[in-house]
Amino acid sequence: MRKFFVFCLLSIGLKAAAQKTPFELSGKIETTTYTEAISYYENLAKAYPEAKLFSYGHTDFGKPLHVLVLSDDQVFDPALIRKSNKRVLLINNGIHPGEPEGIDASMMLARDLLKARKLPKDVVICIIPIYNIDGSFNRSGTSRANQNGPVTYGFRGNSKNLDLNRDFIKTDSKNSATFQLIFNTWQPEIFVDTHTSNGADYQYVMTLIPTQKDKLNPILSDYLTKTLVPDLYTGMEKLGYPMIPYVNSIGETPESGITGFIDPPRYSTGYTTLHNTIGFMPETHMLKSYDLRVDATYKLLQTYIQVVERDARIIGENKRKADEFVAAQKEFPLEWKLNKTGVNDLTFKGFEAGQKPSTVSGADRLYYDSSKPYTKTIKEWNKFEPALSVQKPVAYVIPKAWDRVIALLKLNQVKLRELKSDQKIAVDNYYIGDFKTGTRPYEGHYLHSGVKVNTIPQKLQYYTGDYVVYVNQPTNRYIIETLEPQATDSYFNWNFFDSILDMKEHYSAYVFEDTATELLKNNPDLKNKLEAKKASDAEFAKNAAAQLDFVYKNSDYYEKTHNRYPVARLVTDVKLDLK
Repeated sequence: MRKFFVFCLLSIGLKAAAQKTPFELSGKIETTTYTEAISYYENLAKAYPEAKLFSYGHTDFGKPLHVLVLSDDQVFDPALIRKSNKRVLLINNGIHPGEPEGIDASMMLARDLLKARKLPKDVVICIIPIYNIDGSFNRSGTSRANQNGPVTYGFRGNSKNLDLNRDFIKTDSKNSATFQLIFNTWQPEIFVDTHTSNGADYQYVMTLIPTQKDKLNPILSDYLTKTLVPDLYTGMEKLGYPMIPYVNSIGETPESGITGFIDPPRYSTGYTTLHNTIGFMPETHMLKSYDLRVDATYKLLQTYIQVVERDARIIGENKRKADEFVAAQKEFPLEWKLNKTGVNDLTFKGFEAGQKPSTVSGADRLYYDSSKPYTKTIKEWNKFEPALSVQKPVAYVIPKAWDRVIALLKLNQVKLRELKSDQKIAVDNYYIGDFKTGTRPYEGHYLHSGVKVNTIPQKLQYYTGDYVVYVNQPTNRYIIETLEPQATDSYFNWNFFDSILDMKEHYSAYVFEDTATELLKNNPDLKNKLEAKKASDAEFAKNAAAQLDFVYKNSDYYEKTHNRYPVARLVTDVKLDLK
């Protein structure tokens, strides 16, 4: 009896310890530290059998990523959860630790759901307490110069000074690799990544960036635009937080109109789109008080849970259909452009803007007058169209040497087959014809863009252990948007294959002059090709070195691997000797 009494006291003590978050205890002006957050979630998991705290992998800071899972029936096996036809909602917090509303809101939300026994029956909730652990330890109250609280907060860059919301495809950080492990283990249908905005001043506390509707699979996009987003807006309006799309102004102020946000796969929601997961970036307004921003985030997360629980069956069926659609899909967009004729009217609650002399420079400067609110109709451009598309091949063939590519494909549950023996395979090869490269580094890379390719059929030798990736999978979008070099966030554009752009052999001109003479003498077609080039290009006709190089590059002496993209396209479904 005494032991039972002690156990009850201990249980009550654990639950009492989990009653208030550091945010609440501070008078709602401070955000939780990493250590406090993990301790808080550990106490929740000890106090409530419906909660379990998992740790996964590593981060650049040396600590694992944690995931708190809330499951009403206390089932915490992702395979069993999928088998029972439940939905998974994944909430990611602190990817930018200076934007910490989600950190504090999620802690209170988890506690309140557990305490009130109000966990949804058909939805399992997964919460990453703080994704950028590294940045959360680098605390100050000044790194976000425009932001109204909290008192101190973390820094945007991680230990490698990477912005982790640019790292989902290139995966330079251990954080990204571990996130992808979590994501592909739990396979959420809905993903929410909490943020704080910068930019114009206006009346809204909360703005919303959904996965770009035109990039999303049509089945999912239809539900997103006709049901999910409208119901989120309606729900938040009822809770006292009317929302507006993220204010991406085309001019200095919102009155000039706003455009939708295109989220390539470097971003979290662009990455989740590749897996047919509907993603959101809610962005609270930086100038609103921190307590309001946390409260708005709390209520938005509540609203997600209510809608996903209500539509659990529909959401699951849509995801299943989208996966089947993508597995059979033949044409895939690689780049997108804004349709400037597709415009709609949007009711917008802003503040009047004006100009006044700067006390710093004396020049006119922009300001917003919060004492002069207005409601106006503004223009929104949010229709995107494919700028470049590609027909999928039967498969891609990848030499095993490109192990980083192989590892990322496997991490994202792409099915790969290995060659069982050495064999020659007829493939289409891309040769990189042209590309642009940024003049300044971006997130640790000199990013390529504007890639042009020439396709040449070849029969190449491949070896035991080389990989074949058939493009008949639900992960087709991930496969194609990483392996097609012209795609915005392809592995090629992120410099995975830059070594192919260097020549490894060359010639001494004084020796090759004699070789070139023999080549032109014995090959009339080459000689005619050279003369035609001289006739059509006056600068070339005056450049002796360029002419010698032309002969070299049109001869067998020129290395066949220079500029040859190493991932080949198998365009005929031939029988291969596979493990």
